[in-house]
Amino acid sequence: MSESTRQLKVAREIQKDLAEIIRGRGMASYEGAMVTVSGVRVSPDLSVAKVYVSIFPSEKAEKVMSLLNDNVRMYRGELGAMVAKQLRIVPELVFYLDSSLDYVEHIEELLKK
Repeated sequence: MSESTRQLKVAREIQKDLAEIIRGRGMASYEGAMVTVSGVRVSPDLSVAKVYVSIFPSEKAEKVMSLLNDNVRMYRGELGAMVAKQLRIVPELVFYLDSSLDYVEHIEELLKK
């Protein structure tokens, strides 16, 4: 089943705003790791947003993921303030680690051999 235009628009908006919120906190808030919102998928009823983040260096991924999950309500609150005019309900945020960066790194290592 493909996503509706509305879902895609909402997902793009959430991705842009969350990236801004995370960038605004600075790397120090994330143990000095670089956190990138690599994608967002929104449920058909727009109530849940799966937020994919890539974390560099990947050794810090576990710690950063727990920081994100511990503060999920705060992120949702800040996001709510930013999207209040566009959305009636602010979706629940669920953070997932996007490991495609590790995969790319792994492939590059293999290619060097």
